[in-house]
Amino acid sequence: MFDVAKFLIEGHKRLQGEILVHGAKNSTLPILAASMLCNTETVLHNCPVLSDVETCAKILRYLGCRVIRSGGDVTIDSSGIIHSDIPDYLMREMRSSIVFLGAIVARTGRAKLSFPGGCELGPRPIDLHLAALRRMGVEIEEDHGCLNCSAPGGLKGAKIGFSFPSVGATENVMIAAVCAKGTTVITNAAREPEICDLANFLNACGAKIRGAGESTIMIEGVAKLSGCEHSVIPDRIAAATYMAAAAATGSTLLISRIDPRHLEPMIPVFEESGCGLMFCEDELKITAPQRLQPVKSVRTMPYPGFPTDAQAPVMAMTALANGTSVFVENIFESRYKHVGELLRLGANIKVEGRVAVVQGVPRLSGASVESPDLRGGAALVIAGLAAEGITQVEGLRHIDRGYEQMELSLAAVGASIQRIV
Repeated sequence: MFDVAKFLIEGHKRLQGEILVHGAKNSTLPILAASMLCNTETVLHNCPVLSDVETCAKILRYLGCRVIRSGGDVTIDSSGIIHSDIPDYLMREMRSSIVFLGAIVARTGRAKLSFPGGCELGPRPIDLHLAALRRMGVEIEEDHGCLNCSAPGGLKGAKIGFSFPSVGATENVMIAAVCAKGTTVITNAAREPEICDLANFLNACGAKIRGAGESTIMIEGVAKLSGCEHSVIPDRIAAATYMAAAAATGSTLLISRIDPRHLEPMIPVFEESGCGLMFCEDELKITAPQRLQPVKSVRTMPYPGFPTDAQAPVMAMTALANGTSVFVENIFESRYKHVGELLRLGANIKVEGRVAVVQGVPRLSGASVESPDLRGGAALVIAGLAAEGITQVEGLRHIDRGYEQMELSLAAVGASIQRIV
């Protein structure tokens, strides 16, 4: 896709004021997929305006759902579903489209879709998804990149143990299991807050899910689900990104509409860098020092460890720290694509395999860079805000997948940033 939009950033300015955090992308997508199981309307509040969310809406509409957005509210009526496939062009728009697999099979008894697209972060095999669904009675044929699925005897509860606590696979099984016959037990399940949000939504619709947020989840199948009203949790990665922006620019920011509990895995890193953090209900005040201290070791891990999605934004801020910081990426391969672009801005970073060593520099200088992926794009914006001179960030299609009008949020707190086409 040809992307002509870009950010023009005049950096080296202090930020001050309040940023409101939008709803979580990684909660909204599986909840939208799960809504197709409901026999009455579903209303989602705090639903972010993101290109990935719009792709989800396109998929639902193609399947036969009625989807209406009004501000931050999205209403879904799935009573008119007529298709059980997803066109290839929609599957390629986002990796998370695979979460529709369990929902479509549960609703129609069959599904046909191609392998998903999205950010290229190295191998993210869907083997765990397919193996789990097979245990639940789904017959799956893989044919030249296409999945042909059917459940001739209906979905059945099963005991499913994951070798890795995959978020997407946990979500797929949860959605497939809520109306399956019998009880499903997931061991080594993902524990992310977004898993809890999905469970809370499904339970509000009439599902019987216990243990979400723990390593074992039990799902007792029910005959049907009814729509409900549900508010999506705040986006913890967006919050961490704006925290990193404050840290990199030596600023004080009030970040509102957050859940402090979801930020706990990231708090030690910001405190080690010298930032002061004050929490009050759903607000966080972050105060950064004039020069950040290095962070000895940032190791990405499944929740409640440090999130891989926050690695790039935090790396951008440590590029200006007074010393050496070390990152170890344990979740995805190819998640250091932003490093080459940060080097263009004057950062000193060396990568070997899964380890990145960041030697902080006194200053960054503006340059023309391109977003390699969603979180890498956010890292480049942060570096541009802190750099001296003008930074031009291209590839905004990536950033728009996960940040709602990022330039407006930053401009409102004093950043000199504009979107140009």
